[in-house]
Amino acid sequence: MFMQAKAKIQVNTNQVGKDKINPYLFGHFVEDIRDHMDAMLAYPLSDMDFESNDVTYRGLSGSWRPFTNGKSTVFALEPAATYHSGHSQLIRIYSDDEAYAGIRQAIAVKEDQLGYELALYARASIEIKFLTAEIVDTASGEVLGATRIEIESHNWKQYASRIKVSRLCEQAEFRLYVPAEHERWRDNVSTGMLWLDHISLLPSDHVGLVRKEVVDMTKDLNAGMMRLAGNYISAYHWQQAIGPVNKRPCVINEAWGGWTNKYFGTDEFIEFCRDLQVEPLICVNDGSGTPEEAAEWVEYCNGGLDTPMGKLRAANGHVEPYGVKYWEIGNEVWGPWQVGHCSAEQFADRYVRFAQSMKGIDPEIKLLACGDDKQDWNRILLERAAEHMDYVTLHLYHGYNRFGMNDRTPKEERYKAILSYPEWTRESVRKVRELINSDSRYTHLKLAITEYNTMYYPNTIRKGLPNEHTLEAAAANAANLNEFIRNSDLIEIGSFSDLVNGWLGGCIRVGDFFADQFRGKSSGRTENALTVYGTPTYYVMNMYANRDLGYVVQSHTECGNFSVNSLVPTAPKLTDLPNLDVVACQSVDGDTLTIFMVNRSLENVVTEVLLDGFVTKGTARLLALTGEDADAFNNVHHPEAVVCEVFDVPVVNAQVSCELKASSVYVLEITRYKG
Repeated sequence: MFMQAKAKIQVNTNQVGKDKINPYLFGHFVEDIRDHMDAMLAYPLSDMDFESNDVTYRGLSGSWRPFTNGKSTVFALEPAATYHSGHSQLIRIYSDDEAYAGIRQAIAVKEDQLGYELALYARASIEIKFLTAEIVDTASGEVLGATRIEIESHNWKQYASRIKVSRLCEQAEFRLYVPAEHERWRDNVSTGMLWLDHISLLPSDHVGLVRKEVVDMTKDLNAGMMRLAGNYISAYHWQQAIGPVNKRPCVINEAWGGWTNKYFGTDEFIEFCRDLQVEPLICVNDGSGTPEEAAEWVEYCNGGLDTPMGKLRAANGHVEPYGVKYWEIGNEVWGPWQVGHCSAEQFADRYVRFAQSMKGIDPEIKLLACGDDKQDWNRILLERAAEHMDYVTLHLYHGYNRFGMNDRTPKEERYKAILSYPEWTRESVRKVRELINSDSRYTHLKLAITEYNTMYYPNTIRKGLPNEHTLEAAAANAANLNEFIRNSDLIEIGSFSDLVNGWLGGCIRVGDFFADQFRGKSSGRTENALTVYGTPTYYVMNMYANRDLGYVVQSHTECGNFSVNSLVPTAPKLTDLPNLDVVACQSVDGDTLTIFMVNRSLENVVTEVLLDGFVTKGTARLLALTGEDADAFNNVHHPEAVVCEVFDVPVVNAQVSCELKASSVYVLEITRYKG
């Protein structure tokens, strides 16, 4: 006869920790990696500065295609306009063809009655008087919106207009051309020439260049902190991405290939953080950069109008200082894939030079130093530089490579390995804690986990579903957050990797393409480029960050257990792991009790939660993230297959009874009201 698994959670409400849980624990992370910026920003066009070479069509840049029925139309890439980078695009039109000619690009657009903002930089030979810009449904030929651009000069000039779009269209096309009805001219050596340098479109509802849908979803995450960093930052020079966007240089992304996105620089990042009401965390370039450059970045963000960089910020339209408090020096410098990779001794010396320069500008900033899961690195770093830092950082990615597993390992064994995430985090944190406690010079330090996620390595060539987006991954990430909370006396900052699309489990998804770790986004588009939705881990982050948390409350769980058969001898002890990963918290005012419960097993568990008299009767809220099985996920066709649901559950005799489904995440919230 089948026996239902049972468990009991005893909460000891009279045993409350003294260290407050920091809201920065539930932060997020943006990086210019793969399709992260393309997905996050609201621009539907790519290759807006004609920066790419003519790979597909001779003389046409990147994503652009010819739009012409003139057999003699010529395209060529020429030098950019003054103060611009990339190329300018020449279109040579011959009157004898008596035809239209221009360029086009495949895009996806939504309805916009206020109109997409069109900006372009252009010049033309004197007989070309106007252009047509339009957005067309490529399937039906229907013109969804159009505008006329009056060309006023043979010299470079910026033009702006709006294109109202009548309806959503995933398979649309933007066209910019000299129309057939334009008055013709007599061809000679200097006629029929149109040059373009920078073309952009923005929907009217964009929020600081970011998609409104992304901003709205990110606001719901209540992130606390947003980190700007990643591998690309070690070759990133911040002054290249300030000032007018169309005049910023086009720069190769040395870490990930392609072009660095010049449209989301310091000012845009700060505006993004302000829109979200979160604290910015900026990682400086210590790879190819200098201490002086990092110090100038601090001054640009925090300096007054009496400083050179403060004046520059004001000239760019931001008079008031940004007051960026948190700065990170070094991103995975211990890794050979990082620009500026070096030994621990070299980094410690370099770190001190950067720290002194940056603190010389603003002594009130908090500095994070690049730590490693390997304590030899941390020991040397702290010995040489502890007095100059406020936080040590770790990056904690959890995947099959830790266990010597691959896709031939039995599925249940792989599942258990991934769900052991908090045990690995616990061991890493324990080692850092021991090091910090080993010397009175270190005891002021706190820990920042500035990147973390499940990483189903070596699943790097993604065909179909990446496992990072499943309910299984969400349960593992939730259990890992429980471990962060349990160590909230030491861990104050967490940054989930990534926020939007990107290389791993970007928790907000735009479109139905899952980026490959090494090869990036493939060419072409899908029919679902405008769909924005959350992964199961998105809902985990939402569930955790939006609770009223103050301090950890002691609890004890009685439940079944599991073990992981690791093939790697360096793994921590992975036997008799509890099926339920539980942590309890109390609000600052003491009136709300929150219990995070992750069922890591593959069977449902009936659980009794004993509240220690916190309340004896009434109603509690139960937030549940569950699905049909551990492989459940969201996609553009079913964007809400796995979402958080909220239930009322009775409190009887200071107890709550609830069934926790397999591989699922729950939050039990009990509030007592003072009469």
